[in-house]
Amino acid sequence: MRLGLALGYWGRGPDPRHLELAREAERLGYDSVWTAEAWGSDAFTALTWIAAHTSRIKLGTGIAQMAARTPTATAMHALTLDHLSGGRVLLGLGLSGPQVVEGWYGRPFPKSPLTATREYVAVIRQVLARKGPVTVDGHFHPHPYQGPDGTGLGKPLKPITHPLRADLPVLLGAEGPRNIAQTTRIADGWLPLYWSPTRPEVYRESLADAPDGFLIAPMARAVVCDDVAEGLLPVKAMLGFYIGGMGHAAKNFHADLMARMGFAEEARQVQRLFAEGRREEAVLAVPDAFADEISLVGPRERIAERLESWRAGPVTDLLVTAPDPRTLRVLAELNA
Repeated sequence: MRLGLALGYWGRGPDPRHLELAREAERLGYDSVWTAEAWGSDAFTALTWIAAHTSRIKLGTGIAQMAARTPTATAMHALTLDHLSGGRVLLGLGLSGPQVVEGWYGRPFPKSPLTATREYVAVIRQVLARKGPVTVDGHFHPHPYQGPDGTGLGKPLKPITHPLRADLPVLLGAEGPRNIAQTTRIADGWLPLYWSPTRPEVYRESLADAPDGFLIAPMARAVVCDDVAEGLLPVKAMLGFYIGGMGHAAKNFHADLMARMGFAEEARQVQRLFAEGRREEAVLAVPDAFADEISLVGPRERIAERLESWRAGPVTDLLVTAPDPRTLRVLAELNA
């Protein structure tokens, strides 16, 4: 199991620790570093900055939101950075949810998310392969565009720049069972939002047809500390925000996933408290048990014991959100 560093997206401004954490992860032998985007900083610019200050570590978007760019624009970002970094890019993509797609990007959330994802990936694959002009007879991402409001003058094109790698890895941040199953067919890997090594049955059926070499790269908060309850508070804060704040009460993929993992009642309680503006209570309502099983928190000995369950399963890459160099170092030593 390889280790990666997940830096996430910026908060109020750029985090001055991110670059040094990325360089320390590279020095310690971490395989990859990942950036993200929500509705603030974008994934590619921060990753390019890190690329310029590192030489070996792979560079992942975890995740770049599909609604933020057309698939050809995303392919352009990926092939450009892949050239500049010497072939280190891992392209992680996600559909996000209706609240973000329609509220932030100002476009409709696709009525058939699986079809939209499939078409998006197909366009990117054609751009990277560069075997001919991009042509997709699709509903969501047709190339060339032939809709009723078009001019009819669209011309199939292939990229001017020759991609460095036709097989640049594409990973998807899928949550629903059917979406995960499709991911095993159309992508090179999967980026789970929550992964519990003690509940392999949650994803077993969806991953049944995953091919050899398929990447499974979940993110997990990791921190070496003496007080487990205190160390879990940032995990609970993240869960409270995702479950309560990043979705509607009637359509929240994150809450649905928590429910499938055995915490349905607790997920609805978090949603209710968050919706009522009782955010601190919502965070505290996140069960410690759930936060604990999807993270690596506590003294070194506890993390060492729990890390073995991660290594024993199908996870190929553990992407840790670690707040300090000490935690990065301990995990590197334990995973050696």
